[in-house]
Amino acid sequence: MPKLRLALACALVLAAAPAALAQDTQRLRTDKAEVIVETIARNLQNPWSLAFLPDSRMLVTERPGRLRIVDADGNVSEPIKGLPRISARGQGGLLDVALDPNFAQNRLVYLSFAEDRGEGRNGTSVARARLSQDGTALEETQVIFRQEPSYAGTHHFGSRLVFARDGNLFVTLGERNDLRNQAQSLNNHLGKIVRIKSAGGAASDNPFFNREDARPEIWSSGHRNVQSAALNPATGELWIVEHGARGGDEVNIPQKGKNYGWPVISYGVHYSGQKIGEGTKKTGMEQPAYFWDPSIAPSGMAFYTGDKFPAWRGSVLVGALAGKLVSRLETNGNKVTGEERMLQNLGERIRDVRQGPDGLVYLLTDSPQGRILRMKPAT
Repeated sequence: MPKLRLALACALVLAAAPAALAQDTQRLRTDKAEVIVETIARNLQNPWSLAFLPDSRMLVTERPGRLRIVDADGNVSEPIKGLPRISARGQGGLLDVALDPNFAQNRLVYLSFAEDRGEGRNGTSVARARLSQDGTALEETQVIFRQEPSYAGTHHFGSRLVFARDGNLFVTLGERNDLRNQAQSLNNHLGKIVRIKSAGGAASDNPFFNREDARPEIWSSGHRNVQSAALNPATGELWIVEHGARGGDEVNIPQKGKNYGWPVISYGVHYSGQKIGEGTKKTGMEQPAYFWDPSIAPSGMAFYTGDKFPAWRGSVLVGALAGKLVSRLETNGNKVTGEERMLQNLGERIRDVRQGPDGLVYLLTDSPQGRILRMKPAT
């Protein structure tokens, strides 16, 4: 009788194994490659961004205001101490994380976050800190940039951090939704991309640095809510993807001093169905390199340069929240020539997309039980 119970137990375990495996590992077909998507870590609360440390461990932000280290085996550290004061309300909280280009020497980490400014107001800020040698704390934490004006709202904070080749830091900033018209004004940081020095302060060759009627940090204007940004490895230019309203998500390549139109021109409509602004084109305002209608709600992006998926090399991988997919954009120079929508079978809101040092693709799922996923070739 004991042997029979043992045999039945073993049979039940074997029968249950495929279901458990399917939950953690899925084999999916794409146009150019068959991939395996596997879970590296789970139970992260709305993870927003990740950055790879030199030893291939990951710094991962959770929007409620926690920063953790996750190793290759999926072990998740206790929250790192020493973070700035974070306003975790609505879409706000701890957002992007980026390493200093010289991190191996200086251990500097940069964070973007919704900062509590008092009296119910908040705004996107950037902090710089030194990661302790044991990885348990941030030291010498200081805020090096604050979006102005602050506002008592919970939407459209942006915000991605991208270091340019010259060492300056691009910061993408939302227009806070209710203040959308301010994206067209140069006397504030709403709906702008700014370019600052690594220690803070405007880069001196910014387009409006010497204008009294403009914020010196501004690089480009007329943006809605940019939650995807990456440097094109072939050209060194910044590429972004920004949320439209109902339709009109845009890929843009923001140039110095240019205006990208929001909310005067758009390829979408308001959530009410009402028309936005004056149409899709206007003199003095730039056209997107690509747009989606209906919206996929883009967040996170990476240029793929690795050798694990040779057919993807040169593509831009963009996560989608509402779309619950990864969009692979084929490019030729500064033109988007095609799109493939991947991983729709996962049914996951994709918050961030990163290429790992191993040439594989890493994804964050936006959920109270968020996961880190890794895409690898099936063969």
